[in-house]
Amino acid sequence: MAMIEMKQVVGGYGGAPVLNGVDIAIDNTDIGVIVGPNGAGKSTALKAIFGLVKVASGEVLFEDRPIANSLPDRLVPMGLSFVPQEKNVFTSLTVEENLEMGAFIRRDDIRDTLDSVYEMFPPLKEKRHQVAGELSGGQRQMVAMGRALMSEPKLLMLDEPSAGLSPRYVGEIFDQILKVNAAGVGILMVEQNARRALGFASRGFVLAGGKNLFTGTGKELLADPDVAASFLGGHG
Repeated sequence: MAMIEMKQVVGGYGGAPVLNGVDIAIDNTDIGVIVGPNGAGKSTALKAIFGLVKVASGEVLFEDRPIANSLPDRLVPMGLSFVPQEKNVFTSLTVEENLEMGAFIRRDDIRDTLDSVYEMFPPLKEKRHQVAGELSGGQRQMVAMGRALMSEPKLLMLDEPSAGLSPRYVGEIFDQILKVNAAGVGILMVEQNARRALGFASRGFVLAGGKNLFTGTGKELLADPDVAASFLGGHG
């Protein structure tokens, strides 16, 4: 049984659909990476899972339960978390206040989770009393991921986590994603840095025109000459 599964999903924002029959399935131990050209429907696929985009037809299943068109406030308690590409931190709140906001659905003691997030992202502990708006792009991304982890998700979805980051922070963020996955959280992410992300993906999905063009392990997609020629630019 896949943890999250999209079956022939068609949907979008009204008007012509952006997704035209997308199939995605990952297990709870997977890092799934969605790549493809701009306008392929990559971010829309994540938003469709998280109830932010209307699913017109097809199925979205989380742990075999249908969740298509469920609102995020139902999905978060089930174990889904989503980090959008933009506006993903509260810039006027401190790092710690941002993290506490991520635990808003919980009624238990969050201190152990807070400690584990600080352990995973050491720079955040040092800057926990600093306003998030003063942080670098890479550190803001850590805050966004840390806040998403405060709800103790089973699945963490990330939309372009390396966008706009310096090469140093791209490496750091990818290292943190591997750590989060190793701690038992499934990952489904959209990433422009396709070659690098497929290098650590257990499942890869190449979308174009709102459909799957290629699906396989990260290694299979990297080794496929058609994928390399069309979507990886032939370089790192």
